[in-house]
Amino acid sequence: MDPNQQRAGAQQPRPPTRTSDSSPILTVFLPFVAIAAMVLIPSSSSSFKNSFSILHQVPEGHVGVYWRGGALLKTITEPGFHLKMPFITQYEPVQVVLQTDMVTNIPCGTKGGVMINFEKIEVVNRLHKEYVYETLLNYGVHYDKTWIYDKIHHEINQFCSSHGLQQVYIDVFDQIDEKMKDALQVDCTRYAPGIEIISVRVTKPTIPDSIRRNFEQMEEERTKVLIAIEKQKVAEKEAETKKKMAISEAEKNANVSLILMEQKLLEKDGSRRQQEIENQMYLAREKSLADADFYRVTKEAEANRLKLTPEFLELKFIEAIASNTKIFFGDKVPNMIFDQRLLGNFFKNVSRKAIEEAIAEA
Repeated sequence: MDPNQQRAGAQQPRPPTRTSDSSPILTVFLPFVAIAAMVLIPSSSSSFKNSFSILHQVPEGHVGVYWRGGALLKTITEPGFHLKMPFITQYEPVQVVLQTDMVTNIPCGTKGGVMINFEKIEVVNRLHKEYVYETLLNYGVHYDKTWIYDKIHHEINQFCSSHGLQQVYIDVFDQIDEKMKDALQVDCTRYAPGIEIISVRVTKPTIPDSIRRNFEQMEEERTKVLIAIEKQKVAEKEAETKKKMAISEAEKNANVSLILMEQKLLEKDGSRRQQEIENQMYLAREKSLADADFYRVTKEAEANRLKLTPEFLELKFIEAIASNTKIFFGDKVPNMIFDQRLLGNFFKNVSRKAIEEAIAEA
C-alpha cells in the first residue's frame, strides 16, 4: 500500500462513541438508596451502625439509652421501633429483666496457702428500670463488670484467705452461695441501688490432685463409719422392735390371763350365789316343812286332847274287848268284864296318860 494512502486512511475521522443514558438515573436513585439505608438498616451492638441508623429497634426485656456527643441522655425508650438522629446520637439496649452473669476461672489461696480455682460462678441479677439512667451514668454500660465480675473475684479471695481448705472444700461450702449473695447485695444496695442480686451458684472448686485423693480417702473412711453407724442403728432398732414385740406379747398374755381369771372368778361367784340361793331355798323349804309338822302335831295334840274323853276311851275299850275272839271255858266268867269300878279306873288312867303324851309331843 502507498504510504500516502496509509496517511490518508489514518487521518479519516473515527465515528463518535455513544455515551450511556443511565447517568441521570443513577444520580437521582443514589440519594434515595442512601436515605433508605440510613432508615432501614437495623441497629445492633456495632457503634457504627448505631450511629448511622435512623430507625432502630429496642428488643423486649430491654430499654433504649442514648448518648449525644458522648453525654448520656435522660431519654429512656420502651421496647419497639424508635427514631434518632444519625451520626449524632448513639444508642444501646440495656437489659432490665433477669440475667445470669457467669464468672469463670477465679483463683484464690486458702488460709493454709493452698491454691484452688473456682471454674464457674453464676450470678443471677436484675437492673431495675427506674435506676437505669443513674447506674449507667455512674458505672457505664458495663456496670456488671464492676459490681459482679470484679466483685466476685474480690469476695471469693477474701473468703478463701480467711478459711482453710477443709472449710472451703467441705465444711462451709454450702454457705458460700449465701455469703456471696449477701456480700454483693450489701455493696450494690449502698453504691448501685438499681442492681438486685437474685441468687449466686458456686461450683465446687478444683484442688491439687494429691490433696483431692486425700479428701476422697477421708470421704471413703467417713462413709464406712457412717455405714457402720447406720448398721448399728438398724441393729438397735431391730432389738428395740423385738423387745417391744416381746413386751407386747407378754402384756397380751397377761391381759388374757387376767381376763380368764376374772372369768373364772365370775363363774365361781355365780356358782356361789347359785348355791346360796339353793341353800336359802332348801332352808326355807325345810323350815316350811318343820313349821307344817309342828302345826300338824300341835293340831293333832289338840284334837286328841278334845277327843280322848272317858266316854270315848270306854267305847274304845269295849270295842277292843268285843273284837276279842277268845272263848273262855269254865264255870265262871272273869269278873273283870263286869267290874265297873275297875273298868272306870282303867279308863281314867289311860286317858290321863294319853293327854300327857299329847302335851309332851306338842
